[in-house]
Amino acid sequence: MLENQYGITVDEYVKLDTYDALRGNGWLYLISKPTGKEEEDIAELEKIAEHLRNYGDQNVPVFLPSKEGHLITEWEKNKYCVLANRQIEEHKKIKLGRKLAKFHERGRKVPFQIERSSRIGQWKSLWEKRLEQMEKVWNDLLFQTPEHEFQRMFIDSFPYYLGLTENAIQYLVDTEIDDNPLETDSGTVCHERFTQKTWGPLNNYMIKNPFDWVFDHRSRDIAEWTRERYLRNSQTYDVELKHFFEEYQSIAPLSPFSWRLLYSRLIFPLHYFECIESYYITTSEQDQKVMEEKLTRILRQSGDYERFLAGFYQLTDAPIKRLNLPLLEWLY
Repeated sequence: MLENQYGITVDEYVKLDTYDALRGNGWLYLISKPTGKEEEDIAELEKIAEHLRNYGDQNVPVFLPSKEGHLITEWEKNKYCVLANRQIEEHKKIKLGRKLAKFHERGRKVPFQIERSSRIGQWKSLWEKRLEQMEKVWNDLLFQTPEHEFQRMFIDSFPYYLGLTENAIQYLVDTEIDDNPLETDSGTVCHERFTQKTWGPLNNYMIKNPFDWVFDHRSRDIAEWTRERYLRNSQTYDVELKHFFEEYQSIAPLSPFSWRLLYSRLIFPLHYFECIESYYITTSEQDQKVMEEKLTRILRQSGDYERFLAGFYQLTDAPIKRLNLPLLEWLY
């Protein structure tokens, strides 16, 4: 495909995590499927990528146009995009908090209107929509005998997570009413779900894949990194969390608006929603079993999660009094 559609010859194939990649001429070529994305979406992502590269980010790949000049190419009845990155190997341990803050600072300077991938100001409506969909499924199940353990756990636990979601929405709404965003709160390039592994390094390559991006408030990425770290190891996350927040704020201190938005996102039980949704979307029994185990774990740790939320501001040294950050009374 590379030779035929792009006129590129390569030396070897490398498997990088979930990507198919090829190496040649000092470049690494990532082959991605533009799942659910149109040519316009890709064009917008390419403009963002170009902006970030111009501001000095060497880990952002280039979208290669095919010989015909298209960003999406068809090959053997499939659609593909090709991303090219200079082969720079990363061996040193990176300070992810600092890197993310710099990434957000570059992303904030995007000089054009982002339309297709923007999530700015949409959290409330997206959360309400997810809640309504789940409540509908729950209501339908209420009058049936649970067929399996997962259903029983879902029926029992949903009212609690409904309450938690309403708390998150209320905290978000209050933030938008009470607090004025600062200039640093303007939209930036974020990720669908930013975690420790989002940028790699994969086989010593650090890659910032445009297919992961959405345009949103910086607190989205910080909150999702925090959630993943906490859920990965609820016993030893605290030291990592402290470091990450120190690193991030050494580049970009968080405003009161940022802290509160971040906290509302942590209250929103995204991990619970994703687990239930994944269970009902999949047809594979094996995947359902994995989701059942995951839900058991989430429910077992719900008390721990409350304690985590209760201590979050203190743990990250957020200036609670100075910035007048509201606490959730019932957590204490």
